[in-house]
Amino acid sequence: MPCPSLPEMSNLRTPLARLPAAATVFVLLALGACSTMRESEPGRTATEQLLFSTAIDRVCDKLTIDLPPDSKVFVDATYVEGTDSKYLVASLRDRILRHGGNLVAARDQADLVFEPRVGALSTDRKKTLVGVPAIPIPIPLAGEFTLPELALFKRDRRQGVVKLALTSYDAKSGALRSSQAPTYAFSQQTEWVILLFVSWDSNDLMPDPENDEWVGEGTYDTVVPNLSPVPWVAGR
Repeated sequence: MPCPSLPEMSNLRTPLARLPAAATVFVLLALGACSTMRESEPGRTATEQLLFSTAIDRVCDKLTIDLPPDSKVFVDATYVEGTDSKYLVASLRDRILRHGGNLVAARDQADLVFEPRVGALSTDRKKTLVGVPAIPIPIPLAGEFTLPELALFKRDRRQGVVKLALTSYDAKSGALRSSQAPTYAFSQQTEWVILLFVSWDSNDLMPDPENDEWVGEGTYDTVVPNLSPVPWVAGR
């Protein structure tokens, strides 16, 4: 059988040569057909808000509030500032009501004035990593690419811290009735990673962690023991 001429061989190769190009076009069309829906997100995560509010609830529960029956109380929040300070003031008002006080809207209507002052209302974070941290690599004309973190062991702890003191005095004379020394309270959420892929977290932000539906919480608490250390982490 005679060998095909050069034009004939070229015709034989043409359909095969077109296959990679056709496959490329198909892939590009498939990628172009993908769609995503953008969802807006608030500026603060629920985890951060829970760190604040949980510590605030605990510090208010520790306060000693002793009121004469049917006392009219005005809460002066002048010296309360910081993130979620309104929640702190509202929690203090709630505790006053629970102890039999009657809240009033103005100082001249009150028998007693409660004056809280905040020494700390914030969060701390301490991260321990054995492995390779995430490394940003600048790419000319394309922005920045970040190599992912490789953790043989990682402990990333976030802690809510509140320091609160409380003074009460007579609304008419201004005479001191009581002064409480600063009270401290804490909350925490800790993320753990071992051998790159095994990860879980522990926290004290939920009343029943094993039965809640919070997505900010890991799922390994029932398998891996809770390794949470003592509360205070700043400076350690």
